[in-house]
Amino acid sequence: MFIVGLGNPGEEYESSRHNVGRMILEKFRKKYDFSDWEFEKKMNGLVSTGKIGKKKATLLLPETFMNKSGVSVKKLVTSKKKAQDLVVVYDEIDMTLGTMKIVFNRGSGGHKGVESVARSLGTKEFSRMRIGISPSTPTGKLRKPKGEKKVVDFVLGTFNKREEEKLKKMKKKAVEALEDFVVNGRVHAMNHFN
Repeated sequence: MFIVGLGNPGEEYESSRHNVGRMILEKFRKKYDFSDWEFEKKMNGLVSTGKIGKKKATLLLPETFMNKSGVSVKKLVTSKKKAQDLVVVYDEIDMTLGTMKIVFNRGSGGHKGVESVARSLGTKEFSRMRIGISPSTPTGKLRKPKGEKKVVDFVLGTFNKREEEKLKKMKKKAVEALEDFVVNGRVHAMNHFN
């Protein structure tokens, strides 16, 4: 089992919306007492390993920028067969903050990090955990930024205090879903958390 948290390396991006995948992986790593992050030069990424019960998992945070994530992932997930045991956790601007969806064998929805992973692996047959980051109207409708510059500024921006509260609950749920993934597999996790 491989779990990849997408984001950008470096302190200036650490708490940006675009790094929600990395944040979730860090929370997961701590909760299940996986090994400390270790930089693997060959992968150009931070790697951590551990077990939940008897099930092993390898975590990866690519130290490439988002749109080059696949270069790092390809060094860990070396075949199309192995890709079926991969979960990529990332921010989703087309979903409201506080929502999450697990999908398998789908397109990238325009997400450059997911596009890079699919291109590098030569397959779309891997799981994605989409984590909503966009605000919503009082009635719960999606209210995402319009225009390329606004979108970039938004995803590279940080969460405000109110959003942090929603994010905290979301991280907890995402970590539980990843545990379910490792222990019971993709189908079980999708049935329980979608």
